[in-house]
Amino acid sequence: MKHLLRCTVALGVLSLAIGTAQAQVNTVGEDERSHLAGGLFDAESASWNMVLEHSVPPIDAFFDERALFAPAQFMEAMRAAREAEERGEEATLPAFTPLALANTDFAFQGDHVIMGNYHGFLIYNVAGDAPELVTAVVCPGGQGDVSVYGDLLFLSVEHNRARLDCGSEAAEGEVNPDRFRGIRIFDISDITAPRQIAAVQTCRGSHTHTLLPDPNDENILYVYNSGTQPVRSGDELEFCSDGQPGENPETSLYSIDIIRVPLDAPETAELIDSPRIFADRETGEIAGLWQGGQLGIASQRTSQTNHCHDITVYPELGIAGGACSGNGILLDITDPANPSRISELFDPDMAYWHSATFNNEGDVVVFTDEWGGGTAARCRAEDPANWGANLIATIEGNVLRGQTFYKLPSTQGSSENCVAHNGSLVPVPGRDIMVQSWYQGGISVMDFTDPRNPFEIAYFDRGPVDPDNLVVAGYWSSYWYNGRIYASEIARGLDVLRLEAGEHLSEAELAAAEAVIEAEVNPQTQTRIVWEDSAVVAQAYLDQLARGEAVEARLLERAGTEVSRWADGRVNRGNLRRLSRDLASAAAETEGRDGARLTALSELLGRVAG
Repeated sequence: MKHLLRCTVALGVLSLAIGTAQAQVNTVGEDERSHLAGGLFDAESASWNMVLEHSVPPIDAFFDERALFAPAQFMEAMRAAREAEERGEEATLPAFTPLALANTDFAFQGDHVIMGNYHGFLIYNVAGDAPELVTAVVCPGGQGDVSVYGDLLFLSVEHNRARLDCGSEAAEGEVNPDRFRGIRIFDISDITAPRQIAAVQTCRGSHTHTLLPDPNDENILYVYNSGTQPVRSGDELEFCSDGQPGENPETSLYSIDIIRVPLDAPETAELIDSPRIFADRETGEIAGLWQGGQLGIASQRTSQTNHCHDITVYPELGIAGGACSGNGILLDITDPANPSRISELFDPDMAYWHSATFNNEGDVVVFTDEWGGGTAARCRAEDPANWGANLIATIEGNVLRGQTFYKLPSTQGSSENCVAHNGSLVPVPGRDIMVQSWYQGGISVMDFTDPRNPFEIAYFDRGPVDPDNLVVAGYWSSYWYNGRIYASEIARGLDVLRLEAGEHLSEAELAAAEAVIEAEVNPQTQTRIVWEDSAVVAQAYLDQLARGEAVEARLLERAGTEVSRWADGRVNRGNLRRLSRDLASAAAETEGRDGARLTALSELLGRVAG
């Protein structure tokens, strides 16, 4: 979560994407989600093609009703405290800093779901009928973005209050030798007793981070760190330096951090570089991308590109998508220690580029816009449908090209913070489907197989925490993992949800997705989804082909018969060989996604036939 930066109006040499004044028209309407009754733990809910299986409330150490963050009331309390101090009276400050106990991001490993929190992190075992808390580690520091790699757990820390020793007492003062802002590394070989073994300091703290294994050395892991906070004093961390490049060419702005972790000695992890990935390719000027501000009278104020909020890597393709405040960027990461920018995208309707998610082929990327920083109501009837939305871009010849916007297709109330946030792919073969959080807008599942025409296929939502006042809550992250959706509710705890088949998702498509089992998942480190050859996967392709009119009905009927025989254990290999050839011939004459599905089905049946 990131509040918008103050920006100056300046136009860099950029290729503008699709944003235009005519795109300001709002097309989002009301549905059953728009007027749900509120409440902290008893709010009304609505769902479509999705079922809430478990709702695990927060434990006492990670919950205090006084810590619920109501921005308007908090600012009023701070104003009153300042005025009291000016009068020489005792100032009464709020009991908690904003989001002090907020649940944040996830990492997954085996039967364990790791949920970050501004106060530390929690580990649940999800092997049984319901999630069971295994470990809760109190380590205040803000953000709490988590990742896992083998026996190591990584935790993002950005607040000035954070201490090297994970202590609860705040590190006070402008300069404090006990202060920690950066990446913590824990040994979790004993999952019940995580042990901090390293703490790598950075100049702007760690808002998010991304793990990237070295493709040539299995002993080396890189961490791409994204810091979004003000630069620390050089008196506290000697290599830190603030200011704009024109005045200070050594500024700690306009870069990301790269941390090198030797897996045989993770306690020696160190910051090795802060590359200038925003530099102008021709001049080398480090402030080479969008300088922030408003482009034209119809657009909103947009953020300066001097950091990335989030970076998603796709190691198998050697690329990364950076959501970098004022721009979306594409990186070449074939040399992980030296990433280089190969494309950038700007759109005047994107206030703050927040996160990126590739499709499985790696030729489409979904960028999110966290307009309002996640603490504001941005899904109201009067809010433009292309602000605070997803921007879906294609990658054509290593060039990012904006295609369209997708926003939660349901208006929400003024007491519900709502904007695009974290999500991941649902592994349905032959389609691009993403489950995504929208804070108090709930969870939405989007099909973006056609990047120009995304649409919703499922949702779950609750009413606001407080129907009369905006209290920050809702889903921070919603990710698919081994057949279920795990969602971190900022105020209410951990939710586990299950997709259901319906008019937009067949039983076979859902079964094919649920059959994909991963040993370890960090959503910002995308890996290629691979489906095992099965009759269910074949039927999923057939269901998709049957929705269109691109394939001859007789061929589909014949394929359905053979796939049904296979599912019943009556494989006719000769028939499958002939069918595979005929499907390949049909694929050669079929354009678009249906052609790709025919090819995939032909190859699958050919492998089974032998």
